[in-house]
Amino acid sequence: MTAFPIDDVRAQFPALAAKGAEGAPIYLDGPGGTQICAPALAAMVRHLEAGTANSGGAFRTSVETDAMSEAAHAAMADLLGGSPDEIAFGPNMTTLTFAVSRAVSRDWREGDELVVTRLDHDANVTPWLMVAQDRGMTVRWIDLDPETGLLRIDALPEILGPRTRLVAVGGASNAIGTLNDVEAIVRIVRAHCDALVFVDAVQSVPHVVTDVRALGCDLLVCSPYKFFGPHQGVLWGRDELLERIQAYKVRPASIHPSARRFETGTPSFEGQAAVLGTIDYLETLGARFAPDDATRRERLRAAMLGCHAYEDALGERLLAGLGTIDGLKLWGPPTVRGRVPTFGVTIAGHDPHALSEALAAHDIFAWAGNFYAVEAIARLGLAESGGLLRLGLCHYNTVDEVDRVVDVLTRIVRSASAR
Repeated sequence: MTAFPIDDVRAQFPALAAKGAEGAPIYLDGPGGTQICAPALAAMVRHLEAGTANSGGAFRTSVETDAMSEAAHAAMADLLGGSPDEIAFGPNMTTLTFAVSRAVSRDWREGDELVVTRLDHDANVTPWLMVAQDRGMTVRWIDLDPETGLLRIDALPEILGPRTRLVAVGGASNAIGTLNDVEAIVRIVRAHCDALVFVDAVQSVPHVVTDVRALGCDLLVCSPYKFFGPHQGVLWGRDELLERIQAYKVRPASIHPSARRFETGTPSFEGQAAVLGTIDYLETLGARFAPDDATRRERLRAAMLGCHAYEDALGERLLAGLGTIDGLKLWGPPTVRGRVPTFGVTIAGHDPHALSEALAAHDIFAWAGNFYAVEAIARLGLAESGGLLRLGLCHYNTVDEVDRVVDVLTRIVRSASAR
């Protein structure tokens, strides 16, 4: 198997070259937003420097902008396993989810039902709670097992019914890393009702192969700034479903035969250009693992498989190190199996925010709190104690960084205990 080219990968991220008081900073904040790769930056600048324009004009800059936008939609389709007409860009996942929630719920009525989970980021909960409030609908919950960090999907058949209109689930938890079995959830839904399945894949797309056809869902959203690109949101929707959804748009743009009916107003074309650069980066990485005659989709798949294997190795090393720290508790799956490399921990007697600040003093960047996963943190019983310290790995982290994190965190805990 081809060794993972970590040195070449890191060379593609300008932010990793920065120097702090103790050397290069360690970025463990990826679940909140990764660093952007150089090809994305170059593509954004190139688009702006060459002359940008709005869409639909006969002049050069508009024609070139339209061509770039088409290419960006096609590139995202290859990453997710869909088709270009099924892709829409937006400012972020949350905005797209609110827009979709309003559009798909036009015909829902009092007494209809929605299903959400106790594990999701609130961006995949509150939009649906607000729909339920507006329509007089009943909200049902897929519970979270605090001991395992897994959704209780065994109870899902009892939650579903003839008036269930939509089930909203996450691909992976942004707080504790649990990787949900979306395919199994979709199968259960299809067997028991005629509801739509909406997937928040913001945390899963950066770490695992995404194939919307295999998942079987109806709608999926993700965020390029969580997978080495710019601040954008992306919506994928099944084409036959999109044909019958009326999006909220101004009248001249209200009729569109594709997902782009959800692109309200003038989009960030420079953001789309940067997304195209991000996919180029991932494709180039995947070419190291794929056959010479592989398609772009196959190279992207190879890239994600390579990243996943490398991140698993880093995660195993981190978990081994964390296991030596007195009082540390890992929340969620106990190994790298069934999770993405996002590790939510608590340490007895230590406030998570204080730990985050102490790590920051050593140029180790990690978040603490609830990360908008308010239902999950509450279900874990951590809402009153400051939530979690979150350590998030991705494919540009290194073994040396993992060892340094464990060493620094160990010293922080021992120093505090000695006072």
